Amino acid sequence: MGGVFDGLIEALAWTGTAAFATAGALTAARKRMDPVGFVLVAAVTAFGGGTVRDLILGVRVGWLDRPDLVMLASACALAVFFTAHLIERRVTMLLWVDAAGMAVFAVLGAEAASRHGATPWVAVLMGTITASFGGLIRDVICGEIPLILRREIYATAAAAGAAASVALNGLEAERVTSITAGLVLAFAIRAAALTGGWSLPAYRVRTRPEG
Repeated sequence: MGGVFDGLIEALAWTGTAAFATAGALTAARKRMDPVGFVLVAAVTAFGGGTVRDLILGVRVGWLDRPDLVMLASACALAVFFTAHLIERRVTMLLWVDAAGMAVFAVLGAEAASRHGATPWVAVLMGTITASFGGLIRDVICGEIPLILRREIYATAAAAGAAASVALNGLEAERVTSITAGLVLAFAIRAAALTGGWSLPAYRVRTRPEG
């Protein structure tokens, strides 16, 4: 099982990196950046959340030992730079690849935290941070309101996926099963929100009754 699980984690690391890097590059395309800007925004999106997680946990930042993933993110960024003009609905594509990256990194972040001895609630929090903080940093750099600060159901989906994965792991389910279930749940919630227009309620100013 160890070999299957390790292979799944590696495949998800590549998938999540490619998805988030592409989402970052599509944002750079909207801002009409140069190739260096594309690579920078793609890398921040792909590795920002994991960097924050590792710094909080006090462990070595993972991507520093993965030049292959850095090259993958850069390749995705440059590919988008040369092909973005061919994509008719770039915003729609951005949202969907970002959803895929979010789901992947929610469970990978929780798994990484658990591997370093984090308690279950900390693992869920770290999964949520891993899934959302890269996009937050991307949006700040690009001068946009971050998704997790809008009414979008985004961090909620990440937390649900991370929690499902951690809970199943605590119930001694096979690790492949717990990772897969958490990933599917996170993506399903985000997909439902995108297709159904779901959002969290926003604060509304309430007037005090007179008298």
